[in-house]
Amino acid sequence: MTVRLNLPRETGSVPAVRRLLRSALAVLHVDQEHGDDLEIAITEACANVIDHANGTEKFEVLLEVAEDRCTIDVVDDGEGFDPESIGPPETGSERGRGLFLIRALAENVRMQSAPRRGSLIHFEKSFA
Repeated sequence: MTVRLNLPRETGSVPAVRRLLRSALAVLHVDQEHGDDLEIAITEACANVIDHANGTEKFEVLLEVAEDRCTIDVVDDGEGFDPESIGPPETGSERGRGLFLIRALAENVRMQSAPRRGSLIHFEKSFA
């Protein structure tokens, strides 16, 4: 199953993406633990766009869900950022944990970004 969503860069887009992902995973009978990990990861990826992708009004989510794997891309055409500049979250901070959570919960995490060209975060989860 492949779904491509073009969404407004607003907080209401996050639960919509999460519900769609949950539905796709349920159709394929993906276990709850893998589903929970993916829901947290996609929530963090979308929230990062909403919080940080200045210069754009929209973003795109591509879900590819199969019986043994889920692949997710979250893409924006905002101002971009330097992925190398992201350090570990500050101790005691409630913010800045999104990319670290995605890395902990997913596999094959890749980020690409360039000033004035936008950003991509790609991650996968295998169900085997």
